[in-house]
Amino acid sequence: MLTSLSIKNYALIDNLNVDFYDGFSIITGETGAGKSILLGGLSLILGKRADLSSLKDTTQKCIIEAVFNIANYNLKSRFQAEDFDYEDITIIRREILPSGKSRAFVNDSPVNLSSLQLLGERLIDIHSQHQTLQLTSNDFQFQVIDALAKHDDLVSHYKVELKGLKALQKEHQELLTFQAVAIKEHDYNTFLLNELVEAHLVEGEVETLEEEYETLSNVEGIKEKLDEAYQLLSEDQIGIITSLTSLKNIFQKLSSISNKYETLFNRANSSLIEMDDLYSEVYELQESLEADPQRLEVVDAKLKSIHNLMQKHIVSEVSELIDIKNQLEEKVAVTENLDETIQKKSSEITKKEEELNKIAQSIHKNRLDVIPQLKQQLETILVDLGMPNAQFKIDLELSNTFYSNGKDELTLLFSANKGGNFNELKKAASGGELSRIMLAIKSVLAKYIQLPTIMFDEIDTGVSGEISNKMGDIMLQMSKHMQVFSITHLPQIAAKGHSHFKVYKEDVNEVTQTNLIKLNHDERIVEIAQMLGGSEISNSAIAHAKELLN
Repeated sequence: MLTSLSIKNYALIDNLNVDFYDGFSIITGETGAGKSILLGGLSLILGKRADLSSLKDTTQKCIIEAVFNIANYNLKSRFQAEDFDYEDITIIRREILPSGKSRAFVNDSPVNLSSLQLLGERLIDIHSQHQTLQLTSNDFQFQVIDALAKHDDLVSHYKVELKGLKALQKEHQELLTFQAVAIKEHDYNTFLLNELVEAHLVEGEVETLEEEYETLSNVEGIKEKLDEAYQLLSEDQIGIITSLTSLKNIFQKLSSISNKYETLFNRANSSLIEMDDLYSEVYELQESLEADPQRLEVVDAKLKSIHNLMQKHIVSEVSELIDIKNQLEEKVAVTENLDETIQKKSSEITKKEEELNKIAQSIHKNRLDVIPQLKQQLETILVDLGMPNAQFKIDLELSNTFYSNGKDELTLLFSANKGGNFNELKKAASGGELSRIMLAIKSVLAKYIQLPTIMFDEIDTGVSGEISNKMGDIMLQMSKHMQVFSITHLPQIAAKGHSHFKVYKEDVNEVTQTNLIKLNHDERIVEIAQMLGGSEISNSAIAHAKELLN
């Protein structure tokens, strides 16, 4: 509940400090006294955007601070979700600086406006006439039915599962989109891959092939040179081997005469061995060397193929072609496996839809069970509010669509007159009737859920004295379960409050200021008498005011 409010330098308010109490509180004041200013300041606490025009003195900052006792509101999880510091006695402060910037604090920790708005919705429900249009909102109608059904956990579970379903559907659509693009590229990627696979690429093979190509291209020249070498080595008369053999024999004879010739012998012998080995290798090369036009053609074709692939893929190494081949293999494999992946995702979606259907059916059953109860309670309350022939027709159909709160489609129709046609609320009820219907709904809600503090802003506008008396009784009854404020011009309602506050204007140093005070019993008598008979207070008005208060 709201326990105190402090407003400094806001509109016509210079410095206001007021304490509030539980139960039913009345706020009255002449038209233009500043009740809307009070509500405007309170709205800033609840996260409404502010501007520089809110400042009374544009050289000073505006500070609005509200203290709430939230021990019974079960708000710890909300505070944790928004990363707020939780306190049973929570202080919310808004500051509007002369620069136009605004700051918000919850228990002295800075917060953003969106988070403050979410918290504000759980603290105070300011109900003004234009908010009666909420009645025509399907979301609000579901909130009322769900409050009676008491299945918040079930609806929350549904919302979590629905979020999971939407995530799966998004992934499924992304896969389908990817597949559509991939299919277009698949044939081309497969063609490129096949070219690379058929090339039988081996890292480093270009150098080997180029060497083989050069050899096969120059067989005759190589053979001629090898023949020359062979002749130089093996000629019977002047061949290198013949000459070295003679030289070796000479040094061998000399070494038998003196040891100093043995080194020469050894060197000649080593050279002869080396030449013999060279002779054998030249012979083998000579024997193995043959012209092979077919092999030359194969090698040439392979080299051209590799060079063409390098040009096509704009690379300079076979290793880079192999990398491209591996990448293409992955792309082709992913595309070919997409059907399986998409099918698996479809199965997950089907399973999630089955789970959601079970939850949605439970929600549907719970709602159907409480609709007759809601209809009966609303119609009973509206009889007391001067609408004896008011009737509701509430239809709930299970659809094939997953909505944010279930699969139900809700139709709420209303008839104000006996024998009248049922129609949508906004077409079937006048503004005054909508206000009374909203009050009836709020009073029903107060029995089933821990509503925040509620402030009715002239909900009784256009209502007769007897009906206003009934409206006051309903608000008084609601105050047993919650803190209720009513801003009213009707004495019948004002007299029912446990506490009574008056908004008034006064001139201080030729400056008009708005203020708010709590009235004692005698002051309440005077205020209600003025509401009954105007500024000229008669004895009969005083007597009537006392009667109403008693």
